[in-house]
Amino acid sequence: MINKLDNSNNEIAEQIFNVFQSSYNVEAQLIGTLEFPPLSRCSKDIECSLTLFYGFIVNGYLAGVIEIAIRDNQLEIDSLTVAPHYFRQGIADKLLNYVLGTFEFTRAIVETAVVNEPAIRLYKKHGFVEFKRWIPAHGIEKLALAVENAI
Repeated sequence: MINKLDNSNNEIAEQIFNVFQSSYNVEAQLIGTLEFPPLSRCSKDIECSLTLFYGFIVNGYLAGVIEIAIRDNQLEIDSLTVAPHYFRQGIADKLLNYVLGTFEFTRAIVETAVVNEPAIRLYKKHGFVEFKRWIPAHGIEKLALAVENAI
């Protein structure tokens, strides 16, 4: 079940934080870095965020989270994480389908590490295509993907 999450609620923000930490720790290992910027985000940052959060709930447990923003008809996927215990159960796919099918946008974009092959496969499965690569100050090579949508 997918629900909108009230990230301004401290308890909900803490649950989101826990999913982020567990998932991003696995991603940091995949990338091969100890300095992974998403891991420095605290629950207070999540609580104060103006982005939208949607969660996939399994037996009352927050198993996955997608964080989005919509700016000028562009859907920005800021994060898509699944708790490791729920990997390979289609949760990221369902969350992505949900936001792509629920919101009106002309273009959706997402960024990930170049070596994050599972994420890249997921986005490409949904029609995203790479349009940019760069190395930000933290040194982890990234790529950006986008998909166009007729409103």
